[in-house]
Amino acid sequence: MKEKILVVDDEKEIAELLTLYLENEGYEVFCAYDGKQALEIVNTQKIDLALLDIMMPQIDGIALCTQIRKHYKFPILFVTARQGSESMIEGLLLGGDDYITKPFQPLVVMARVKAQLRRYHNYEENTSCIQIRDLCIDENAHTASLQGELLNLTPIEFNLLLELAKNKGKVMSSEVLFERVWKENYFNSNNTVMVHIRRLREKMHEDSKNPSYIKTIWGVGYCINE
Repeated sequence: MKEKILVVDDEKEIAELLTLYLENEGYEVFCAYDGKQALEIVNTQKIDLALLDIMMPQIDGIALCTQIRKHYKFPILFVTARQGSESMIEGLLLGGDDYITKPFQPLVVMARVKAQLRRYHNYEENTSCIQIRDLCIDENAHTASLQGELLNLTPIEFNLLLELAKNKGKVMSSEVLFERVWKENYFNSNNTVMVHIRRLREKMHEDSKNPSYIKTIWGVGYCINE
């Protein structure tokens, strides 16, 4: 699967140049020309890295970085015409990972992108957290949070959510979930999983008719969508 890169710059020529080089390196690229459009992309796509201009209309790059860092951990590189250490320090303190000044050499930007992605994926491999949009599940700490707020889950509810998260995108039957979470044989009349899924959704403030995370596949089972 291609890694997804977000390019945010109100200068279309710059955005198109970066897009060309990134696509030639095999990345899937999403372009935005202002901060508001960028946030819409971040909240609907699983972005692996973002390149942000600082001086933009509506939401500038610094404010955009602050918004992204409330929910996401992917690398952020600032690409800007601003000179001086103050802007660089401000951007890095607010969650940026690197800082590139214009004019730049595209090949240098590509090298920085690859280096940040390597660090990020190494971090992901060494962490016990599973991140699914605004949902973060830490297996080692046995905690789950949604939009930065800890969920007050029982051990069974946590293990049920963890099992679904580890198999995100896959439909899991009640039988499989019961045997993996409760460690007991499943009986056809057993509605334990259904009851716990309902409680889990309530604690996650899910819309019962159109849940954002835990989907019911009628006659088959449950799954978590990315």
